[in-house]
Amino acid sequence: MKLDLPISQFAQIINAEVSSMPSSGRIQQVAYDTRLITSGEELVFFALQGPQLSGLEFVSSAYEKGVRYFVVESLPSEPLNDAYYFKVQNSLEALQQLAAFHRKRLEYPVLALTGALGKTTIKEWIYHLLTPALRVYRSPKSYNSQLGVALSLLELPLVGDLGIIEAAITKPGEMERLARMICPDFCVLTSLFAPFRHEFASDEQYIDTLQILSQNSRWVIDPTTIESTDNSEFEALAKAIPFNDNIRRHNARMALRCALEFHQCSANAISQLPVLANRLEIIEGLHGAQLINDTYNLDLTAFRAALSFLKTSAIDKPKMVCCFIPQATPTLKSKLIQLCAENSIEQYYFWEEMPTDLPLLDHHYVLIKGDVTLSEQLLSKWRRKSHSTTVSYDFSALHHNIRQYQQILNPKTKILAMVKAQAYGAGLLHLAKQLVKSGVHYLGVAYADEGVLLREAGINVPILVLNAEEKGFDRCIAYELEPAIYSLTHLDSFIRALIANQKKAFPIHLKLDTGMHRLGFGPSEIQQIIEIISAQPEVVIKSIYSHLACADEPSNPMNALQLATFKNCTDQLQLALPYVVHRHILNSEGAAYFPEAQYDMVRLGIGLFGVHLDPEVESKLKPVMSWKSHISQLKHLKKGECIGYGCSDRLNADTQIAIIPVGYADGFKRNLSNGKGGVYIDGEFCPTIGRVCMDMIMVVAPKANLQSEVEIIGPNQTLTNLSNQAQTIPYEILTSISPRVERTYIND
Repeated sequence: MKLDLPISQFAQIINAEVSSMPSSGRIQQVAYDTRLITSGEELVFFALQGPQLSGLEFVSSAYEKGVRYFVVESLPSEPLNDAYYFKVQNSLEALQQLAAFHRKRLEYPVLALTGALGKTTIKEWIYHLLTPALRVYRSPKSYNSQLGVALSLLELPLVGDLGIIEAAITKPGEMERLARMICPDFCVLTSLFAPFRHEFASDEQYIDTLQILSQNSRWVIDPTTIESTDNSEFEALAKAIPFNDNIRRHNARMALRCALEFHQCSANAISQLPVLANRLEIIEGLHGAQLINDTYNLDLTAFRAALSFLKTSAIDKPKMVCCFIPQATPTLKSKLIQLCAENSIEQYYFWEEMPTDLPLLDHHYVLIKGDVTLSEQLLSKWRRKSHSTTVSYDFSALHHNIRQYQQILNPKTKILAMVKAQAYGAGLLHLAKQLVKSGVHYLGVAYADEGVLLREAGINVPILVLNAEEKGFDRCIAYELEPAIYSLTHLDSFIRALIANQKKAFPIHLKLDTGMHRLGFGPSEIQQIIEIISAQPEVVIKSIYSHLACADEPSNPMNALQLATFKNCTDQLQLALPYVVHRHILNSEGAAYFPEAQYDMVRLGIGLFGVHLDPEVESKLKPVMSWKSHISQLKHLKKGECIGYGCSDRLNADTQIAIIPVGYADGFKRNLSNGKGGVYIDGEFCPTIGRVCMDMIMVVAPKANLQSEVEIIGPNQTLTNLSNQAQTIPYEILTSISPRVERTYIND
């Protein structure tokens, strides 16, 4: 959301002392974490005071990213050039004042949720039931703190049908501040009991304080409202709730009761209420086990509720509790054990780290709580895999690779990370969130629909749409996606769309054809572009870019020709424009080969995954992806026996073969048949024998056993090795791995 506030008005809203003020300028966005800043233009940085760190320590870092406006509690000893400081008594309260101001600008009502349990679940289910019939906007994840509520409110657009905000408190005085910000038109109290850990004098005081949020609301829904509901229509719809346990049924009834206040709900939508990750999420485990992933928190109140869920879910089944508590106090641990005993749970484990020997599963119902990272490791070991072939992505390696590229880039050169084609098969949202966390400045997608998914997931960094089709222009405009424009007709169509939507100064990117002869303006069209852009206030050029046809061949003379053409064209455009335009022409390969042409930005794709043609560069990168499978069956065959379709291969000696459940439908290329490719089993290369089938391959594996792990891509066989065997490129291998192959994420 762009705030679009004049500087003077912004200063007035937060009651700031300003020693000097720019003659013009506007505030569009706020930031408090320098790691999330991609562009400092028209952004104000709030230097928040933390228990151990002061936000003032990060002012210089924000300044280096282009920020020039700072909200501070004290002025720095050495003020930065052309920086403007807004001095306030309390930076968090100033942010809350700004959020309260923005809330009053909204043209639609706001619903607030508070309570000890169920806030996020009920919020997400209300959203599920009301969209797409209504334009509903909600706070992301569990942004319900003093800071989180302010940030959530500031993300709400001015026009819509309903905003949904979570609010949580732990001590007196907090709800009053939240209520002033949210000013809810409607309110939901999800529970009327107190959590284990809070700083109130009594549980009753906590519950009374919750109700401050609803004092000026038009209506309030709480557990008593649900219990007293006497509505045949409501009860008829409630029959479609897909859960049998008391906790989720209660939350679903709350969500349904609330949603019906705004719009009619269908039984089909109710029956498809999603299960939120890490919140009583049931996962099929090994040996008939059911794994209950409830790692969201370890509050005693939540633990008690989870135990109740476990008991009702596994009435006649063996029950087990596994809890990771690396830094638990003896008091907390003893209370957890006591609760297990009170609920007749005889088999429970409290670990500080992953144990060497895990308990055996035999149709158990297992409640898993505590540390999320350790719990995820346990889940990966115990999860039943419908397809034993998995692809794993190590995000610590991804962050390492970005840091390595940053070291070879000029200090001011930005990174545009490509996430098209489902982020090269890795999963669009998973990879994009990690890239934003790493501090990339831009994301690149192929089509507008990919950008929409990123925006709806709460990703706010600028997004370049490489293949912006005319039918997707309205979505680009609505979701603030920046299209690549590649022809005069294309430019004219987009300007018309902007006029229809009453938009001005919308950022676009010009694609130049410097010799590859795909999409793009030719050098002869530069003057026409200048004339159109100068006459049309609807668009501003954010960047000018092109592609090198031979970036992986640094000595190819085509590179020098394209670079010269690019410089000539972009120089002409920059000279004619009254503002600075970013330039970029290099991909992952080119970023290392042509440092003189890094310009303002480079586009990283395959390099993010640790792949580079230059062995010296690749040696500094880490592989992000691994691909593994298992053995379905071993066969001991005699010399001369044929293998697979067409009997295209025969054994030249008695040997053992392994059948592995991966085939060309999974992305293992058919041209790897008959020994042209293979896998590693227990560290030994096992060539294919016979033709690669749709769902399986056969390999020569004389030393393998049924417990052996199969490595398709990993330490022994890299992505590049496999692509060479398949006579293709790493890009094709990455993007060809089927969606039916399970993706897992390490260090997520």
